[in-house]
Amino acid sequence: MNTADLGLPVEVPSTALFTDQYELTMLQAALKAGTAERRSVFEVFTRRLPHGRRYGVVGGTGRVLDAVTNFRFDAAMLAFLGERGIVDEPTLKWLADYRFQGDIWGYPEGEVYFPGSPLLRVEGSFAECVLLETVILSILNHDSAIAAAASRMSSAAGGRPLIEMGARRTHELAAVAAARAAYVGGFATTSDLAAGFRYGIPTVGTSAHAFTLLHDRERDAFRAQVDALGPDTTLLVDTYDVEEAVRTAVEVAGPRLGAVRIDSGDLLLVAHRVRQQLDELGATETRIVVTSDLDEYAIASLAAAPVDAYGVGTQLVTGSGHPTCSMVYKLVARAESADPAAELVPVAKKSSGGKTSIGGRKWAARRLDKYGIAEAEVVGTGPVPEELADRQLLVELVKAGEVVAREPLDAARERHIAARGNLPLSATQLSRGEPVIPTEYLHLPSGS
Repeated sequence: MNTADLGLPVEVPSTALFTDQYELTMLQAALKAGTAERRSVFEVFTRRLPHGRRYGVVGGTGRVLDAVTNFRFDAAMLAFLGERGIVDEPTLKWLADYRFQGDIWGYPEGEVYFPGSPLLRVEGSFAECVLLETVILSILNHDSAIAAAASRMSSAAGGRPLIEMGARRTHELAAVAAARAAYVGGFATTSDLAAGFRYGIPTVGTSAHAFTLLHDRERDAFRAQVDALGPDTTLLVDTYDVEEAVRTAVEVAGPRLGAVRIDSGDLLLVAHRVRQQLDELGATETRIVVTSDLDEYAIASLAAAPVDAYGVGTQLVTGSGHPTCSMVYKLVARAESADPAAELVPVAKKSSGGKTSIGGRKWAARRLDKYGIAEAEVVGTGPVPEELADRQLLVELVKAGEVVAREPLDAARERHIAARGNLPLSATQLSRGEPVIPTEYLHLPSGS
């Protein structure tokens, strides 16, 4: 099934309160000062990748488009803001008519990124752009972290399919987003039905240990499952004794048993023993699925094991130790007046401690070597060098408030496979290291 993100209803009627209070208080002050309508450019970027990571993965772009579309203040929300005294009456009136009418450009979902990459560029009045900061960052930081972890795991799996099964390890709505991001990053299926319903991701699932424990004998549990789901089902064989369970599973389902699942023990050793036993019993086509707190390192350690698929939960939905990407949303240019023709001037925060920003409306391109492999992320302001003109990374996502870049989720998944494939081979090494290609800056404004 190949379902597009076509603006289907999100989990809540509106995303307008998925924001921080200071976005609204800044709006009120800017309206009062007469600066709210100044044309502005905000950019999303990260100053660094999570420690030891070689590349990042853009996840959540489709959800950002939904969030922007559904950013509306209804009567109940406005009443809440007024009763709490969060903003004044003129600001409430302005919010009542809020619709984002600006432009958004960004790296397409599934693309890889590096420190300084302008992942998203939001352009419009200060007032309409500043309100989107928190919801955009919450989506991109979460989904990109999951997509990056999924990418590392799918690379380590070496072509063996991965099952996302982390719904019980995170917030119920985050679980749906995590399954979506994992699919972009290379996972094949999810156990979460809400993700399957919302995004068309293939779903899988058979039984847990509770089903075996429910029955008087393990044989009875296997028989009940096979009778209900057919011999191509996956039987869980580590509730009691694995060797005995495998023997019983083949006796009940026959040599055409679909798969067995192992959820505990020394997976490398047990997988080899189970494969030998299955082959001796004539179940040579029966697959072996392993689960049990896997991460990319555990998956890589099983590369030589006769494993056919991996189920991953906790480590995936928590970003495998890095649950956020430290992305920020910064004003990088603004007009000196509300005149639509006023020229944009670069602006940037200057501070110590590694939090300095670079002003100016930026473009980005990826320079390739003669073999078609990426060798640098080039970020700049001003004219794009002719040799990089066809290597630009930002695409138009929203034009004058209208989404123009919705796409099937499979397109993002395929894009990621291609983008990762164009990186140097060291990108997929699990050992800690620096970003696999450097970020170079061109035509930066003076003083930035």
